[in-house]
Amino acid sequence: MIGSEIDRTQSNVLKPAAHGFMGRGGGISVGRYAGLNVGLGSDDDKADVLRNRQIAKEAVLPGSELMTVYQIHGTDVFHVTEKLPIEERPKADAMVTASPNILLGILTADCVPVLFSDPEARVVGAAHAGWKGLLAGVLENTIEAMIGLGADASHISAAVGPCIGQRHYEVDQSFHDRFVEADGASKQFFATGNADHFQFDLEGYAKHRLKRAKLDHVDVLGLDCYADKSRFFSYRRAKADGAGGYGRQISLIGLAPE
Repeated sequence: MIGSEIDRTQSNVLKPAAHGFMGRGGGISVGRYAGLNVGLGSDDDKADVLRNRQIAKEAVLPGSELMTVYQIHGTDVFHVTEKLPIEERPKADAMVTASPNILLGILTADCVPVLFSDPEARVVGAAHAGWKGLLAGVLENTIEAMIGLGADASHISAAVGPCIGQRHYEVDQSFHDRFVEADGASKQFFATGNADHFQFDLEGYAKHRLKRAKLDHVDVLGLDCYADKSRFFSYRRAKADGAGGYGRQISLIGLAPE
């Protein structure tokens, strides 16, 4: 991974916002964290993690200020007006901003990163959506927070980034029942798995929630972070491999100065 080119995937629906779903290519971390590991929660060298964050930031919006949150698998959305020190970052799972030159960063390693943009109102958002946050409404809360900054739901586009694919996401009966009881339409996102287990389509469910929120422009990248070890970090893959630790990739979006 060291010395490789930055792995950055973009979505046409988010243009002209500066954005990128970053993979692990192009960073300076080594060993099991080789590449662009941005996870301060890992036991990777902190200086390398911070340098990787700078590399990612400069690849997407040079000269900008990177803002992340302390992700807790909840539904709170933080309105960013200025960069806060890392040690002061709020506990939340989504951010919105209308301020230029601030880059919103969401960290994932199986969960769904979703980036949002309303180019007419010049408002962007980013959400970390694990199953708990999806079920509880983190994506809808992000949309509402953008509307609170002047966005129009009919103008908001969203892109669903790399996450764990259905064939690798095994869940039990109680997990299945929790979703189906909350929304009968959720049944379509579960495939039959091993005895008393199912394979859950996390990506498809995220798209379902975005469409249900009346977003007309939703892009799903179809990138399985578990399946592609060379490109992405994955918590479940690291656990299955007995790796003892896992890295995180970052998804970024921001507004360039006019």
